[in-house]
Amino acid sequence: MSFQLQGFHSYNLHNSPEDSSLLQFRAAIPFSLGQTNHIARITIPYITDSANGQSGISDTTLFDLVTFDRRWGRFGVGAVALFPTGEDGLSAEKWALGPAAGFAKQEKWGLWGFFNQNLFTVAGDDDRPDVTLSTLQPVFNYNLGNGWSAGTSEMVFVYDWEAGDFSSLPLGVKLSKLVRGNGLPWQWTLSYEHNFDDDAISAADTVSFTLKLLVPKGV
Repeated sequence: MSFQLQGFHSYNLHNSPEDSSLLQFRAAIPFSLGQTNHIARITIPYITDSANGQSGISDTTLFDLVTFDRRWGRFGVGAVALFPTGEDGLSAEKWALGPAAGFAKQEKWGLWGFFNQNLFTVAGDDDRPDVTLSTLQPVFNYNLGNGWSAGTSEMVFVYDWEAGDFSSLPLGVKLSKLVRGNGLPWQWTLSYEHNFDDDAISAADTVSFTLKLLVPKGV
């Protein structure tokens, strides 16, 4: 299990002189159901500042993957859902659902893999644009020793099928440190990311800080 709090600050926006910031809570819970192993993850974002001056809770996402361990790595398949929990002006006001998949391979030097999510409107406000998004997130982490590691940032590539174009083309790096506190492993991470897509008002340069609590199985 893991529980993490992430803070993002976009000090430079495309097509806007403003900046924006976001706090995000995320929990990943592995569990078994019958003969299958699962991992569920919920993400709840809170926008503390935006280009239009609004703040508040945004939409919640939840996915559940059935996971499989093989000698060549671990993969999972399942579904992801978007819930319109956001406040006025901060929500898509749509319910969305779609397939999700991921792969991860642990190596002696670190970890690599990818995660894919796809969200398509199933219900919601007819006056609002439909959600038709696919995301791809590469994962790369290199062990530096003594609890230190370096790798790619969140780096979520987003493709909007309705617009027929990418809405996020990021490139970023992170530095992490694993420590122990109260008998449990904690990881903090600092990252920087640049988004090369500049067609709309969106983050251009973002720095983030993550504090993650890792809870080993059986604790």
